[in-house]
Amino acid sequence: MPDTKRYEITVVPRVQYVADQSDPGRNHFVFAYTIRITNTGSVTAQLLSRHWIITDADARVQEVKGAGVIGQQPTLRPGESFEYTSGASIATAVGTMRGTYRMVAEDGQAFDAAIPQFTLSVPRTLH
Repeated sequence: MPDTKRYEITVVPRVQYVADQSDPGRNHFVFAYTIRITNTGSVTAQLLSRHWIITDADARVQEVKGAGVIGQQPTLRPGESFEYTSGASIATAVGTMRGTYRMVAEDGQAFDAAIPQFTLSVPRTLH
């Protein structure tokens, strides 16, 4: 089996605007995102760290790096999934998030799992 299939993680994000924590008059927009991480490869792998790139509509970029996700470093066997919810705030009604998870397989091979870019948007802002 090719190495790319051995070390394959699928990341599916969902996002929602958190109106009760946002203050548009002060350029503060809060979003909750739920991420489902599935090991679609053939070897067990552990999530070690995250690297987020958060960009608002004015091209301001925030980078967030850290160990694990929500205080955890889950280990996923082939076919297993892990889901968590976290949040981000930006200064505009629209923005994007993307990034990577640093993974290590049970055979010691480290690799990055891409987090596909997704949109942060106040409802009825984008058509």
